[in-house]
Amino acid sequence: MRAYWLFTLVMRRLFVLGLIIGNCVGSGRAAEYRHISLEDLRNVRLPEVALESVKEAGAAEGKGQLKPHVELTGIIGGHIRFELLLPDEWNGRFVMGGGGGFVGTVQNAARYTVNLGYATVGTDTGHQSAEGHMAGWALNDLEAKVNFGYLAVHRTAETAKALIRAYYTKEPERSYFIGCSRGGGQAMMEAQRFPQDFDGIVAGAPAFDWTGLASTMVSIAKVLYPDPAHLETNVVTKEALQKLQAGVLDQCDAQDGLKDGVIQDPAAAHFELAKVPGLTDEQRKAFESIYSGAHNGKGLIYPGFAPAAECVPEQWIAWITGPAPQLLAKDHVPDLTFAFGTQIYKYLIFNDPDWDYSKYDFSNFDKDTRLGASFLNANNPDLGRLKARNGKLIIWHGWADPALPAQGTINYYRHVMERDTQAAAYCRLFMVPGCLHCGGGPGASEVDWLTAIVDWVEHGQAPDKLIASKKENGKVTMTRPVYPYPKVATYKGTGDVNSADSFSVRP
Repeated sequence: MRAYWLFTLVMRRLFVLGLIIGNCVGSGRAAEYRHISLEDLRNVRLPEVALESVKEAGAAEGKGQLKPHVELTGIIGGHIRFELLLPDEWNGRFVMGGGGGFVGTVQNAARYTVNLGYATVGTDTGHQSAEGHMAGWALNDLEAKVNFGYLAVHRTAETAKALIRAYYTKEPERSYFIGCSRGGGQAMMEAQRFPQDFDGIVAGAPAFDWTGLASTMVSIAKVLYPDPAHLETNVVTKEALQKLQAGVLDQCDAQDGLKDGVIQDPAAAHFELAKVPGLTDEQRKAFESIYSGAHNGKGLIYPGFAPAAECVPEQWIAWITGPAPQLLAKDHVPDLTFAFGTQIYKYLIFNDPDWDYSKYDFSNFDKDTRLGASFLNANNPDLGRLKARNGKLIIWHGWADPALPAQGTINYYRHVMERDTQAAAYCRLFMVPGCLHCGGGPGASEVDWLTAIVDWVEHGQAPDKLIASKKENGKVTMTRPVYPYPKVATYKGTGDVNSADSFSVRP
């Protein structure tokens, strides 16, 4: 089942994130906690919770293996499936991992934290679907939409805590959430709606403003594929992408003081599409739609992608420009941006499988999306309740993300800071140069986010500087510092360009 396109493009990054988390140093401490027997655990009764399986699992040795634990699966409210792992050597903490895409299977980006002693849980968000980029499951099903939008994660967190308490006869000392992509949006939703669920939250490359994001996706589809009957080709060829990438790097790469294939701060880079040679007018129009985002008569609805997101053209083909033959053959969608944008509008907004993206002009965007936004969007900048309970939130986004525009995340954080100028005391944003969707890319993209949030919550060590690394064949080949936005790492002018020590901070 996990060979589907969405899994290979999104969940692969979440899996890598899980491996990073699972290899963190210093995040866990094994302790002696007594626990009840498996038979007693099977007999635990919680309202609207049905336990399906309770069994011992894990192996003590072996690369990639999970350490001994109890694996518990169940269903909440008849629809929300979950898997909870309870380690034999519990460190007294709980972490929930997020999912990707429209989820539809039990997913947990933090599953490997069981090797650090964390009790950890994941959920399918209340529906079952083998296609993580298709949303037919939501048609005329408000309960499924609300579960997916925000309720399933909250109910799963509460259920997991109750089962942890029953098994270990003790409350978790600290609770955390970590996720990327859809999981990042789940993290944002928890911080805004249910801040009492977690002490610390990490939201990576968050899909948090679904109606706005879908509008940018649809606006791109309207230009690339103006005729819904002809999705097999468009004006953007692989050669055009290569020319665009070369043009972006030629104009912008050296502007940060180092010509290395990574644009440190795309927001500050000066890029002129008109100066990229060898493109047709139609291709320039297509690229402009990708960069500019969605608009209507009131102005910008949601931003587009930054220069740097095209850094790996193969990613743009799968995510943005298409056509991807396997997606066309299987689901009649040319790329993942097209898929997500049209599926959100068809099934989560309009309840109309026949909705025609090519005829939509966004003039009634606010009215059309009001209901969908009420359960999908996590764009409320008021984090007052998170602050009041002394919770902490780390948001991060890769500048080269080809799936979700990084500028949307920056705009949200700016609104948080406008509302509370002291918000950095509990919420910080990190922009990661050269990082694709949830990881990978030409830059250093691997960061130990779990240790960062644990240190902030438990030791009061606010993340002022983190180290990102890049690995090839299991070896670290590059390290770079990343700083809280709007600070940027800048090359000092001397020293190893692949060492974090050769960079300083630019305010």
